Amino acid sequence: MRVISGEVKGTQLKAPPRRLTRPTTDLVKEAIFSILENSTSYWDRVLDLYAGSGALGIEALSRRAEWADFVDRSRKCCNIIKYNLDRAGLLGKAHVYCCSASKALTFLNNNYDIVFMDPPYSNPPISNLLTTLANSELIAENSTIVVCHANRFPLNSAYDGLHLAEQRHYGDTFISFYQKGG
Repeated sequence: MRVISGEVKGTQLKAPPRRLTRPTTDLVKEAIFSILENSTSYWDRVLDLYAGSGALGIEALSRRAEWADFVDRSRKCCNIIKYNLDRAGLLGKAHVYCCSASKALTFLNNNYDIVFMDPPYSNPPISNLLTTLANSELIAENSTIVVCHANRFPLNSAYDGLHLAEQRHYGDTFISFYQKGG
């Protein structure tokens, strides 16, 4: 696993054991960032929920994000995220929270331009978390929420003001892009 573009392109990232995570493939990462680069100009602050190795947030930092918050409930994953940030020289542009995504939404107080949600496919649907995020102060009118999920857990086209803007699929991975507002 590596950073595929930007200022730290080519940096090899350590991955947690497969039993803890399902790493995002380079193909899916490339698709996500290609769509983001063509659909949003807001990249200042990024939130990476269910961060695993931190690959999505680190990719955003490499490309042009100024700050990223990473959230994962596994202490092992949190340590790997810190290791990967250090290896990429990005520790000063990030913070790692070792807790559940739902708990993080109760205390985070930044306004995020991009939110990544890439939960394990064995997790039940994340509709409640999307609704909580939609009703929070963490996202604004120009925010984009990127959700990676399995086909067996389909998502709604809207969640309290979040609307599905685009959806793609690659094998068993679906990528849904939500935006706040109309």
